[in-house]
Amino acid sequence: MTIHSGDWWYDEAAGPLVRPYALVSGRTRPVWGDLHLTTQVRAIRTSNDPAALSVEHTEIIKLCRKPLSVAEVAAYLHAPLVVVKVLLSDLIQRGDVITRDPSRMATAMDMNLLQKVLDGVRAI
Repeated sequence: MTIHSGDWWYDEAAGPLVRPYALVSGRTRPVWGDLHLTTQVRAIRTSNDPAALSVEHTEIIKLCRKPLSVAEVAAYLHAPLVVVKVLLSDLIQRGDVITRDPSRMATAMDMNLLQKVLDGVRAI
């Protein structure tokens, strides 16, 4: 283990020695709804109280200036999916980010409208 001065929490071979559950105060489930891998997340404003946010929360807000999936956020943060879901849940509750689930939108299509489109294409 190589210790850098002032960096007692970091091991070059293992990476950060802070356990993922420490980032979310031991929480293992998001408080808010269903966050799937493909759920799109977008920041909608800068936090009113940035001092109340962790470094990870702030990083998520910066990343999500453009829409990203939950999986992409986890990849960019190099964090486990459950940790990212808990952090995103916090930000959703605060009103800092919004979500959109593309898989649910696909199933919510109006079948009558689709039938009319199909009938119109067949008439051509």
